[in-house]
Amino acid sequence: MSVPVPQAPPGQPKKAATAAWIGSALEYYDFFIYGSAAALIFPEVFFDESDPATATLLSLATFGVAYAARPVGALFLGHFGDRLGRKKIMVFTLILMGVSTFLIGCLPTRDQVGTLAPVLLVLCRVLQGISAAGEQASANSMTLEHAPPHRRGFFTSFTLSGTQGGQLLATLVFIPIAALPEEQLLSWGWRVPFWMSIAVAVVGYVIRRKLEETPAFEQQAAAEGVVKLPLAVLMRDHWADVLRVIAGALVASVSTIFTVWALSYATSDSVGMSRSSMLWVGALANLVALAAIPLWATLSDRIGRRPVYLIGAAGSAVTMFGYLWAISTGSYPLTMLLGVVAFGVVYSAANGVWPSFYGEMFSTRVRLSGMAIGTQIGFAVAGFAVTFAAQIAGPDGDDWSAVALFTAALCVPPVVAALSARETAKVPTELLGEREPRKATQPEKVIA
Repeated sequence: MSVPVPQAPPGQPKKAATAAWIGSALEYYDFFIYGSAAALIFPEVFFDESDPATATLLSLATFGVAYAARPVGALFLGHFGDRLGRKKIMVFTLILMGVSTFLIGCLPTRDQVGTLAPVLLVLCRVLQGISAAGEQASANSMTLEHAPPHRRGFFTSFTLSGTQGGQLLATLVFIPIAALPEEQLLSWGWRVPFWMSIAVAVVGYVIRRKLEETPAFEQQAAAEGVVKLPLAVLMRDHWADVLRVIAGALVASVSTIFTVWALSYATSDSVGMSRSSMLWVGALANLVALAAIPLWATLSDRIGRRPVYLIGAAGSAVTMFGYLWAISTGSYPLTMLLGVVAFGVVYSAANGVWPSFYGEMFSTRVRLSGMAIGTQIGFAVAGFAVTFAAQIAGPDGDDWSAVALFTAALCVPPVVAALSARETAKVPTELLGEREPRKATQPEKVIA
């Protein structure tokens, strides 16, 4: 029989949401300044300038490297998050991301140390990926388990609002950097955004270290002990939901295509838009997303997670065609308008709801593992979607319709996953992830 989870102390849900927002803002500020640099700067700084097309492809591939590292990080950080608590993982991931991003700004270039430069770049990118693997899952678990049951969607959406805030901050920082004279940009200018991440890391650390552990985790640990091997329990009891989360996480391809490939395409010779103008498209889209995400999440608290998520996933498959077509016309006003609609409004429906939608599929004892492993495997595919898009776009990199079709195809598994999932918006927190009683099995090994 499940015991109702005690209500979090007054103010803790807001503190948890704030801590999640700031940490996610740092994580994705770091992630997206890397994406902007990979599209605009790194082909000339870290790769062979004699072959621009290959240099761009290799640079975009390093963006995906972090996503390849994320499933590995998810296995370890998910395991320890379900055994040691959400707070410890949140503090660890914040420090790791801040340090690895700062180090990227200190790296020598290819002209200075040859092929060692891209090797060091990939190493730092792997550390970023490991950090990101535990960040969202721990922040989502923390906010969901602190939130009032009838507002879980709203409070967990702060993690993704932080993601958009970080992306907005990264874009705003890169606008003046991209406007620097070419010589200054390639010598020292590109390093400044990476160095700035240390300030956000310090602020986030101060907030997170004062945060209390969640009532749900503490109750689970006190009543039954923590599971010795969360992964074993996860695969036994929740394997279908892990598959749903993996499929659902593919919707993140919309974000990586919008943020990285579309930026590279728009500023290529075949279209010729300026770096600064396209960065402003991203900035405005993210500003709109900051308002749209909590609104979509609040709607999901009223009508359910599934319908709102489906609007975002299915709608993104359609609106990406419009956005990439607008870029192909070279019309900046049209690109701005359709970029805001596609990314700022429609994609925000799925983006704002998935933290609660995925988290509510799992019980407290394996929630962090389930979210971390499921999302990071799906995100790994989404990360390399940029590299695949660069190849699909053809030798001239201008076949936008093929890339739009590819992005739409990646939105199909999320739609299927949502249609097959249970609706959990009204389920009490202590009953989340429960199944029908199983036949007698071996007793679970737990640690008191």
